[in-house]
Amino acid sequence: MIIDLPEKRYYTIGEVAKAFGVNTSLIRFWEKEFDALQPKKTAKGNRKFTPDDVKNLQLIYHLVKERGFTLDGAKIHLKEEKKKTLNNFEIITKLERVKNQLLKLKEQL
Repeated sequence: MIIDLPEKRYYTIGEVAKAFGVNTSLIRFWEKEFDALQPKKTAKGNRKFTPDDVKNLQLIYHLVKERGFTLDGAKIHLKEEKKKTLNNFEIITKLERVKNQLLKLKEQL
Protein backbone atom coordinates (compact mmCIF):
# COMPACT_ATOMS: atom_id res chain seq x y z
CA MET A 1 0.00 0.00 0.00
CA ILE A 2 1.38 3.36 -1.02
CA ILE A 3 0.67 6.23 1.37
CA ASP A 4 0.36 9.78 0.07
CA LEU A 5 1.35 12.08 2.91
CA PRO A 6 3.16 15.41 2.56
CA GLU A 7 6.60 15.68 4.13
CA LYS A 8 6.03 16.97 7.66
CA ARG A 9 7.49 16.39 11.09
CA TYR A 10 4.17 15.42 12.63
CA TYR A 11 0.88 14.10 11.26
CA THR A 12 -2.48 14.20 12.99
CA ILE A 13 -4.38 11.00 13.59
CA GLY A 14 -6.99 12.12 11.05
CA GLU A 15 -4.38 12.53 8.31
CA VAL A 16 -2.89 9.13 9.07
CA ALA A 17 -6.26 7.38 9.19
CA LYS A 18 -7.32 8.98 5.90
CA ALA A 19 -4.06 7.93 4.22
CA PHE A 20 -4.57 4.32 5.31
CA GLY A 21 -8.31 4.34 4.62
CA VAL A 22 -9.26 3.23 8.14
CA ASN A 23 -11.06 4.77 11.11
CA THR A 24 -9.17 6.74 13.72
CA SER A 25 -10.36 4.27 16.35
CA LEU A 26 -8.37 1.50 14.66
CA ILE A 27 -5.22 3.63 14.80
CA ARG A 28 -5.82 4.30 18.51
CA PHE A 29 -6.41 0.59 19.11
CA TRP A 30 -3.20 -0.40 17.33
CA GLU A 31 -1.36 2.22 19.38
CA LYS A 32 -2.42 0.42 22.57
CA GLU A 33 -1.66 -3.04 21.19
CA PHE A 34 1.76 -2.47 19.57
CA ASP A 35 4.72 -1.11 21.52
CA ALA A 36 6.37 0.13 18.32
CA LEU A 37 3.79 2.91 18.01
CA GLN A 38 4.55 5.79 20.35
CA PRO A 39 2.98 8.99 18.99
CA LYS A 40 3.57 12.25 20.81
CA LYS A 41 0.60 13.72 22.64
CA THR A 42 -0.14 17.42 22.98
CA ALA A 43 -1.41 19.03 26.18
CA LYS A 44 -4.97 18.51 24.93
CA GLY A 45 -4.28 14.82 24.27
CA ASN A 46 -4.13 15.00 20.47
CA ARG A 47 -1.83 12.43 18.94
CA LYS A 48 0.97 13.55 16.63
CA PHE A 49 2.60 10.83 14.54
CA THR A 50 6.19 11.11 13.32
CA PRO A 51 7.30 9.67 9.96
CA ASP A 52 8.82 6.72 11.88
CA ASP A 53 5.43 6.05 13.47
CA VAL A 54 3.85 6.10 10.02
CA LYS A 55 6.41 3.55 8.77
CA ASN A 56 5.61 1.30 11.73
CA LEU A 57 1.90 1.71 10.99
CA GLN A 58 2.52 0.73 7.38
CA LEU A 59 4.26 -2.44 8.53
CA ILE A 60 1.45 -3.28 10.97
CA TYR A 61 -1.17 -2.54 8.30
CA HIS A 62 0.69 -4.80 5.87
CA LEU A 63 0.85 -7.67 8.34
CA VAL A 64 -2.70 -7.41 9.68
CA LYS A 65 -4.78 -6.21 6.74
CA GLU A 66 -2.88 -7.41 3.68
CA ARG A 67 -1.27 -10.65 4.88
CA GLY A 68 -4.07 -11.61 7.27
CA PHE A 69 -2.14 -11.96 10.52
CA THR A 70 -4.01 -11.83 13.81
CA LEU A 71 -2.92 -9.13 16.25
CA ASP A 72 -1.11 -11.66 18.43
CA GLY A 73 0.52 -13.19 15.38
CA ALA A 74 1.66 -9.79 14.14
CA LYS A 75 3.12 -8.94 17.57
CA ILE A 76 5.06 -12.20 17.68
CA HIS A 77 6.20 -11.81 14.07
CA LEU A 78 7.46 -8.28 14.73
CA LYS A 79 9.37 -9.35 17.85
CA GLU A 80 10.99 -12.44 16.36
CA GLU A 81 11.61 -11.51 12.74
CA LYS A 82 11.55 -7.72 12.61
CA LYS A 83 14.62 -7.29 10.38
CA LYS A 84 13.50 -9.90 7.87
CA THR A 85 9.98 -8.48 7.82
CA LEU A 86 11.27 -4.93 7.36
CA ASN A 87 13.52 -5.96 4.47
CA ASN A 88 10.68 -7.81 2.73
CA PHE A 89 8.30 -4.91 3.33
CA GLU A 90 10.76 -2.38 1.93
CA ILE A 91 11.25 -4.50 -1.19
CA ILE A 92 7.49 -4.81 -1.68
CA THR A 93 7.04 -1.05 -1.25
CA LYS A 94 9.76 -0.26 -3.80
CA LEU A 95 8.30 -2.70 -6.31
CA GLU A 96 4.83 -1.17 -5.89
CA ARG A 97 6.25 2.30 -6.56
CA VAL A 98 8.02 1.07 -9.70
CA LYS A 99 4.80 -0.61 -10.86
CA ASN A 100 2.82 2.61 -10.36
CA GLN A 101 5.41 4.62 -12.29
CA LEU A 102 5.33 2.12 -15.14
CA LEU A 103 1.53 2.24 -15.22
CA LYS A 104 1.62 6.04 -15.41
CA LEU A 105 4.09 5.85 -18.31
CA LYS A 106 1.86 3.35 -20.07
CA GLU A 107 -1.14 5.68 -19.74
CA GLN A 108 0.85 8.57 -21.20
CA LEU A 109 1.76 6.61 -24.33
